[in-house]
Amino acid sequence: MPDLAASSKRPPPWALRILVLTYLTIFLFAPLLALGVESFREGALSLWQGITEPESLLALRNSFLLAAIAVVLNVLFGIAAGLVIARQRFWGRALLDGLIEVPLALSPVMVGLAFILIFGRTGWLGPWLSQFGVRVIFSFPGLIIATLFVTVPFTAREVIHVLSEIGEEEEMAATTLGASRWQTFWHVTLPNMRGALSCGISLTAARALGEFGAVLIMGGAITGSTHTATTWIFTAVDERNNGAALGLSLVLGLCSVALLLLVEKLRARAHERR
Repeated sequence: MPDLAASSKRPPPWALRILVLTYLTIFLFAPLLALGVESFREGALSLWQGITEPESLLALRNSFLLAAIAVVLNVLFGIAAGLVIARQRFWGRALLDGLIEVPLALSPVMVGLAFILIFGRTGWLGPWLSQFGVRVIFSFPGLIIATLFVTVPFTAREVIHVLSEIGEEEEMAATTLGASRWQTFWHVTLPNMRGALSCGISLTAARALGEFGAVLIMGGAITGSTHTATTWIFTAVDERNNGAALGLSLVLGLCSVALLLLVEKLRARAHERR
């Protein structure tokens, strides 16, 4: 009887479904729908002109180049971090594992300011770097640093999780059978990482394409130089350049949705294999 009474007080299943759908509609579906509809309100030609104007193309090139650089470097870091944290035992390992997630908790604007204090003209390293003609703030290297910081966790977390989950049995078996450390990594460890790396690559690319605060502070959104897609959207809105703002927003939105759908597909495939 108490169980029946408790179950009768629970909200019906359809009520929870309506709540979830309402929440998603307000904060996800409606904004995406509005973006899609408004993008074509002034016609496809206006949209195309906004996307293909010189500053838009420069911003897209910078964004995709930053995403590619972030993917390559974070794959290398993710593999190294996974092998260190999931396969080695040492003092401070838990702290190192936690530090990888710090970029998820910090404001990108604060991160940009912190890097200015390091690499700015009067910063810790700025005067020394300027002696060699190296400029970080308000330049493309600054965009790279900002993007790398905000994308650090994604590939590393996926690899660490997978390596911790599968254990070391297969690697120990390969070593017992006479495989060298490199052969074990190449033929056993790396194939087990493939799904995690694919997910990490997709998440890293999506995060890099969507970053705004850190690249705005580090790059300065300089016309003809350090605009990314997100900072150019911000500038275009301010200048009432609706074609460029909506066009680039549509491009970034489609890329992000495609990458996240790819992540879900890869995770489902990896789960089936296990």
